[in-house]
Amino acid sequence: MANLQIKGIDNDLYNELKRIAAEENRSLSQQTLFLVKEYIAKRQRIRGTKSPGQVLLDLSGSWKDDRKPEEIVSEIRKARKNLKKFKRGF
Repeated sequence: MANLQIKGIDNDLYNELKRIAAEENRSLSQQTLFLVKEYIAKRQRIRGTKSPGQVLLDLSGSWKDDRKPEEIVSEIRKARKNLKKFKRGF
């Protein structure tokens, strides 16, 4: 098994890590290893998750239509209703 030595750790971080390890009945080494493993697992889950932009792109798409664009636009315009209420105002 490999060993890891951490140099230059901030005293406040060291003391906090030591405190958490004691609360969870782990040694400082066990707690550090636990946190590293937890971080790596979380990171792998996040990488496997699609971004909101990718989800939107997956939901969107195009449709196939043999008509020309002008025909489609014409059909959309014909389907619109001009209500007199809008001409008069509310």
